[in-house]
Amino acid sequence: MVDMTDAQTGPGSTAQHGPGSTSRQQPTHQPQLTHLDAEGRVRMVDVGGKAVTTRTATAEGVFRTRPEVVTMVSGDDLGKADVLATARLAGIGAAKKTSELIPLCHQIPLNSVKVRFELDAPAGEIRVWATAKTTGRTGVEMEALTAVSVAGLTLHDMVKAVDPLATMDGVRLAAKTGGKRGDWTRDHDESALDATALDATALDATARAAVESGRSAVVVVSSTAAAHGRREDTTGPAIEGWLLERDFSPVEVHVVADADVAAAVTEQVRRSPAVLLTTGGTGVAPDDRTPEATAPHLDLELPGVAEAIRARGLVSTPTAAMSRGLTGFAGRTLVVNLPGSTGGVRDGLAVLDELLEHLLAVHADGGGH
Repeated sequence: MVDMTDAQTGPGSTAQHGPGSTSRQQPTHQPQLTHLDAEGRVRMVDVGGKAVTTRTATAEGVFRTRPEVVTMVSGDDLGKADVLATARLAGIGAAKKTSELIPLCHQIPLNSVKVRFELDAPAGEIRVWATAKTTGRTGVEMEALTAVSVAGLTLHDMVKAVDPLATMDGVRLAAKTGGKRGDWTRDHDESALDATALDATALDATARAAVESGRSAVVVVSSTAAAHGRREDTTGPAIEGWLLERDFSPVEVHVVADADVAAAVTEQVRRSPAVLLTTGGTGVAPDDRTPEATAPHLDLELPGVAEAIRARGLVSTPTAAMSRGLTGFAGRTLVVNLPGSTGGVRDGLAVLDELLEHLLAVHADGGGH
């Protein structure tokens, strides 16, 4: 195992901004690997907060041999058992064992695994396809890829007596459905890349700044105890990491006393980031004032999103019904009030995981989609 303890992946610099607040800014952002924690150590991603959806994935690969060998496979003329049936069973069985073969994969319930073959004798090729399906919180890409890989290995085992030079090439993901990113196909993605490819080095400093400002985000933590150093804030860093994983940059975190939340929200709305997420101050205690601080700035409320966040929390925490958090747009800025607990933040982010990009895109283009 590679220990990356010294990797520079910390959240950035910290600075004091007055007696009641602490601000942390991430000035630059590199693509985040979700299988690494903040210290660069390998981890298994927690998918507990993701929505349960139907997900499929299709993978492909090409087994290359001699034309006469493909003809023998087609005619079942090899000395071993039925080649294609054996390879199909091997692929299906391997998909079921993916979490045991790939260290950080989750154990997921498979609804189905289908393996099929396309034989092209003149070309000396057997194309292998595998489609896996699940209803769960994470995708089945690795299951489909594992099925193709092991089916190909089995083909090699079956024909190696007559062609030890056979190879398995081009194992890759072909398509997927479900999850927060929706449907994806390799053909469409490659075409889009060809049509819109840009040389990143050609972007001047002004253009880079414009791109980054379009994805800026701010987190305001309303907690008197954390602002005065009586306890460590954990919700702000959790939200910050979630935003960075979704390519928001820069991301700032401001920890303020409950009495200062109105001024903090007003200041951040004035700066007009793409996203402003608050945590804390949404309950019924006398000093819980985040909704009151937010409401005057919203020119388009999104009550359905706020209700979805409460509903997600109610699954495990009855007190989630006490949250008065608001959601809406203040100009171009999406503002979301999240609860102050770690679990409440996790539930709220799980809801936003499915909606955030769509909300920003539709609002940005005036509703056309």
